[in-house]
Amino acid sequence: MTASRTDLAVARCGDPAAAMRRLMALIDEAVAGALPTAALGGADGFGVDRLVESMRYSLGTPGKRIRPLLLLAAAETVGADAARLARFGAGLEMIHAYSLIHDDLPAMDDDDLRRGFPTNHVVYGQGMAILAGDGLLSEAFVLMLEPVAEAALQLRVVQEVARASGRDGMVGGQAADLMGEGRAPDPALLRAIHARKTGALLRVSVRAGAMLAGATPAQLAAICSFGELFGLAFQIADDIKDEVAPPQLTGKLGGGDRLAGKMTYPSLFGIDGSRELLIAQLEAARRALRAVGRDTALLDAIACDAVAPALAGGAAEG
Repeated sequence: MTASRTDLAVARCGDPAAAMRRLMALIDEAVAGALPTAALGGADGFGVDRLVESMRYSLGTPGKRIRPLLLLAAAETVGADAARLARFGAGLEMIHAYSLIHDDLPAMDDDDLRRGFPTNHVVYGQGMAILAGDGLLSEAFVLMLEPVAEAALQLRVVQEVARASGRDGMVGGQAADLMGEGRAPDPALLRAIHARKTGALLRVSVRAGAMLAGATPAQLAAICSFGELFGLAFQIADDIKDEVAPPQLTGKLGGGDRLAGKMTYPSLFGIDGSRELLIAQLEAARRALRAVGRDTALLDAIACDAVAPALAGGAAEG
């Protein structure tokens, strides 16, 4: 791919920086308050304080908070007050943080760095890391069940988040990713793995925001189409960054997927071919937003910002 095409794809993205900073401030505040700060003390607190410390360690490491950001942006695009969904969004971030803790374990991807910091199991040990992930997943649903919408609607949304996080979504995709190590290249299988492992939680993030905001059926369909297309673009970008970005930018050691024999877009299509696919997927996601019938510049910019480093040759982890 030529540099001019890369530059064009990045340059066409909007820059509603103020709106993104405002939503990020809401998310950071919600994430910071998602876990208890007071020590229990005595026998009742034995072990719990260390567990919460471990949970907070991974939840607090810096990142793009792309899943809650998508949720709030989708809600705001439909016309809702994003602030009332901030703690629900923090629940999505807790699910993501739990998945990263488990993904980094020696039995999974065996990573020692995450976002420039030692991974949870390196600091707290494997047993506590597993429990910290379990705790974050459980506490996520405590936050997401705090009333923010009509009860039946919110229950449907939470159910969809659970499905996107579990067997039919992220966890099932991670299982397929493990089973796929060392297999012969298979583009259809690769796409199916990524649609579940990474795409499912991204897709449900925008869907949940739109649903909780009262989107019309047409708006919901368009936003869901965007979420599905962007989810794949995001994973292609992540595959590219794993190969080409230096550790000081990604916060983790590069080339881990290749060394593990994982099926990735660069392994099947090369870096340039993967970037071509990424641009096509991103443009399709952006086109899907046209059917929303409202100002979608914020969602558009979030999508572009999330994948732009892979197009430009740098990296920024989600």
